[in-house]
Amino acid sequence: MKRDDVFEFFRRLAEANPSPETELEFGNVYQLLVAVVLSAQSTDVGVNKATRALFREVKTPAQMVALGEEGLKAHIKTIGLFNTKAKNVIALSETLVREHGGEVPADRDALTALPGVGRKTANVVLNCAFGAETFAVDTHIFRVGNRTGLAKGKTPAAVEQQLEKKVPQPFRVGAHHWLILHGRYVCKARTPECWRCPVVDLCAFKAKVLEKGAKPAGVSRERAPAKSVRKAPAARG
Repeated sequence: MKRDDVFEFFRRLAEANPSPETELEFGNVYQLLVAVVLSAQSTDVGVNKATRALFREVKTPAQMVALGEEGLKAHIKTIGLFNTKAKNVIALSETLVREHGGEVPADRDALTALPGVGRKTANVVLNCAFGAETFAVDTHIFRVGNRTGLAKGKTPAAVEQQLEKKVPQPFRVGAHHWLILHGRYVCKARTPECWRCPVVDLCAFKAKVLEKGAKPAGVSRERAPAKSVRKAPAARG
């Protein structure tokens, strides 16, 4: 996608949604970090249902440590991989209390050193909490980047690198949200709703669905993101 087309791509998405935000519910930076960790391989809707009662009770890392792993599991048992996630959330909370004075660091290296926190999670926190120009490539952004030709890559890391190079100002802070929301609600995996897409004429996807109710051609054969090697940190004492 050419530079002028990239600018126009984001200009239109910004015009349709001037103030994009994450759909995860949280009251402070710590709760955001916990919500993002819990959202791995889970939906935002499911995480929000599980964390509403939790976040009324727990607002700080110290309170999470006091709740304990079993107490946390009782809140998040409806979320996939809740056992591992509970262990990591307790461990990262202990680390925040012990090494960061209970505060969430605004630094990617410090964030990714926390149990259960990978680059994508760190990028979300840096962007949503601290206004950093980061691009957290989930399945939606990976699909939109490759499908439209905006940012092609065989791995999430490769797509992130392309976005770093191509996304212009003044769209860099909001780009992460626009792309996720576009992939979630318009440029869907099975049946992209090209007939109502604001950037359809800029998109390089060949199997466009230009009529509501029509069946896409070839979407099922679209390449899935390569699985990156993720650390599985042990809980720290």
